[in-house]
Amino acid sequence: MAGAGRDAPPRPAEQEYRLSVCSKLCYAIGGAPNQVAGSAAAFFLQIYLLDIAHITPFHASLVLFIGRASGAVTDPVAGFFISKSRWTKIGRLMPWMLACTPFTVVSYFFMWYLPPFVAGRVAWYLTFYCLFQALTTLFQVPYSALTMFLSTDQKERDSATAYRMTMEVLGTLIGAALQGQIVASAHVSHHCTMNLSVNTTSHFISLHDAPSFPEPLDPLSHQVSSNPWMRTAWITVSNRCPMDPYALTSDRAIPFCKGLQLTMKHGPYVKLTASFLLISTAVQLEQSNFVLFCTHAADLHNHFQYLVVTILVSAAVSIPFWQKILQRFGKKCAACGISWMIPFAVMLVTIPDLILAYFVAFVSGLSIAASLLLPWSMLPDVVDNFRLQNPHRKGHETIFYSSYVFFTKMSTGIGLGISAAGLEFTGYKPGICKQSSDVILTLKILIGAVPAILIIVGLFILLFYPITEESRKETKLALEVLRRNHKSTENLDEHGEDTLV
Repeated sequence: MAGAGRDAPPRPAEQEYRLSVCSKLCYAIGGAPNQVAGSAAAFFLQIYLLDIAHITPFHASLVLFIGRASGAVTDPVAGFFISKSRWTKIGRLMPWMLACTPFTVVSYFFMWYLPPFVAGRVAWYLTFYCLFQALTTLFQVPYSALTMFLSTDQKERDSATAYRMTMEVLGTLIGAALQGQIVASAHVSHHCTMNLSVNTTSHFISLHDAPSFPEPLDPLSHQVSSNPWMRTAWITVSNRCPMDPYALTSDRAIPFCKGLQLTMKHGPYVKLTASFLLISTAVQLEQSNFVLFCTHAADLHNHFQYLVVTILVSAAVSIPFWQKILQRFGKKCAACGISWMIPFAVMLVTIPDLILAYFVAFVSGLSIAASLLLPWSMLPDVVDNFRLQNPHRKGHETIFYSSYVFFTKMSTGIGLGISAAGLEFTGYKPGICKQSSDVILTLKILIGAVPAILIIVGLFILLFYPITEESRKETKLALEVLRRNHKSTENLDEHGEDTLV
């Protein structure tokens, strides 16, 4: 009887680690408020700083770059402290998400507040944008790493990631729709001066040299509600973080510095990160400059908020489509969809037509959805591959996720800083309706040529990504054997007897 009990086949992993729809929804909804706030900043913060707060493009570039850099620097710091934290009744990751939420609400509130003074506005926005980026990192790192603890089954993790991306895109849609209407109501149609002459020879303008612009009557009128952040704590808490299903109690947590060194030497991770940091930079450039392009280069200033909504609706409804594509044809094949936006964006730059603009917005939404879903679906495969090569180490998940977010934030921060500095160099003047031809050409390059080059190079690097669908299946089987061996080993006493029999 003892032998029969010991040799009885275990339950299939699909039954043991299958996630319910409720669990996936609870996990997915937790990321939506982050995207409500993040999308508003991605699409509208640059134009808000330039045309409503009336700070120069140079100062706007400093705010955007330093803010992103502060978030990027926080990533490895957060990963270090999270990897050192102890398990609690609600897991090791959940306390970090709960603790940072109220402070993120406050920083986001003041990030969109228009202070009554002018001289210190740059310092104001720099302070609160840096705080916002750092605090969202303290939420995003443990939240994204939570994927690895939901299930050991790759299909279940991919499905949970698809749920998460769908809810995050819906959150992005809500944030962009609300903030788009707010920014549109206070934009250049109310504040710009048509009779202001554009001096194309002078590339620098200070707040003291700028014309007097009427300030909004209500400094709070440009804010989008940050109340959804408060729901994150209550909704996400239903997904408690389980223990590492592969780790033995005798396994030692990998030291952060050594884990970071091993991470940087792990080939699949390096190729995946290099590819998607270029692609994410291209998408971020497209997002942050799209409203400026519609306003100043395409004469679509009355439609930009509806074009943004079109992009996000297209992205939201296409997430299930991309999930089916990557399941049927593989993740590397699905990545080709990211390139769909390139020819249409180039067409919009050369032929700024209204109907074409809506079509480009729709196709861009499809590509953005693929660029959002794929890296977070592929990163767990990289972590599994690393786990298979380092079976007696634990606690490396947060190192992978924090370093990945660090590199993508740093690259997008550099891209945004360079784009804003380019507008400064070509003579962008805050608050005027008619920009110079150099500014218009710069916006066309930032919307068309630069994202196209970055996406092409990123997809080329992804060709060398070594994890295929076949290797994923082999890794899954090997890890399942490892998990079962861990279970059987933990049930043996010091004499080798099975304690469960």
